[in-house]
Amino acid sequence: MRSEAGRWLLGAAAAGAGAVWLWRHQDEVMTRRPLNEWTFTHMNLLLPTEGVRRGGDVFPLPRRPRPLEVTYGFEGRERSLAELHARTHTTSFVVLHGGEIVHESYPGYFAGDDVRFQLFSMTKSVTSMLIGIALDEEAIKDVTEPVTVYCRGLAGSAFDEVTIEQLLDMGSGVGDLEDYTVRDSLINRFAMAATGGGSLHEVVSSAERSTKAGTQFNYSTIDTQVLGWVLESATGRSLAQYATERLWSRIGAEHDAYYWLTRGHPRTAIAGGSLNATARDLARLGLLMSRGGDLNGQRILPEEWVTRSRGRGVPHLEVGALGPSGYPYYGYSNKWWTLGGERRPFTAVGIHGQYLYVDPDADVVIVKTSAWPTADDTSRDAESVTALRAVADHLQADQR
Repeated sequence: MRSEAGRWLLGAAAAGAGAVWLWRHQDEVMTRRPLNEWTFTHMNLLLPTEGVRRGGDVFPLPRRPRPLEVTYGFEGRERSLAELHARTHTTSFVVLHGGEIVHESYPGYFAGDDVRFQLFSMTKSVTSMLIGIALDEEAIKDVTEPVTVYCRGLAGSAFDEVTIEQLLDMGSGVGDLEDYTVRDSLINRFAMAATGGGSLHEVVSSAERSTKAGTQFNYSTIDTQVLGWVLESATGRSLAQYATERLWSRIGAEHDAYYWLTRGHPRTAIAGGSLNATARDLARLGLLMSRGGDLNGQRILPEEWVTRSRGRGVPHLEVGALGPSGYPYYGYSNKWWTLGGERRPFTAVGIHGQYLYVDPDADVVIVKTSAWPTADDTSRDAESVTALRAVADHLQADQR
């Protein structure tokens, strides 16, 4: 009997230890393949959420499917789109040309045209769109204003005197290199606070200055979180409410989107990473950017804000000049990654392989969601961007 009781106690202790380990490592476990394919399509079952509501008529995306016989050169050989999807774990792939769906596929296990995907840092580009709208409405006066005008709780922190523009360009000079592989990095402390019930404000306000503001690109989710707080303070709306009223209800979305919220109170959206939406509705956002902020004859976003998002000649933000915090084929502006070249395409990018690729000159928009096994992957990112460029090139040439 004692032996049985001892075994039961040991088993209970092991189970308890396992539960504790799982709780402490939940983010790591839930983002591993293949479980991440489920995670990235079911965030609303894992965390609190706030809805971003659609409104009115659906903006039509006519279907004109055609074979996409595209190859792209990578690592010394020509590859097909089927290889791209297999090698980069694509979960959805939607291609618009001339505002029409010319290709749509959902290779993911849980994917579909009504499934809302976790967008990670593509959320940053949407936050930029909302900032542009708030500036146009004069809820925010000017990008040169210090963020502490709106976020007084950050007075005395490293964000003191940092401007809205510097946050838009990842130039606050606050925080370390955003590295998910370093357990105690600022971004991992931020993520743990978001999903584990901690205080985001404590993490953000404790961040230290690493360089002079406005002089260097340093990719930072923290910068975008502060921008989200600026937006909420300036508008008197939560991020989800403002996105509903000024963006989602106006683009003719098919489905509601949502932000997942922090577990801790006050619950808040992650302005740099918690939006979830369908691939088609993301394509509508891309079409809005491709058409200069106008959709279906309705001005939603200032045209000059879209132009600014394609790059504006700031030397340390030009393609190839971002330094250790960016890849050599990217530039950056206004929370969008710029790609240079004659057509100057630009793209929203999220960890684990999320893309909203916009090439206005080719009239092409491409949505690619993915479930990479790691947050960042230099090779998979380079391959994805190469393939998306090849698709846009092919469609532009086909139009001729």
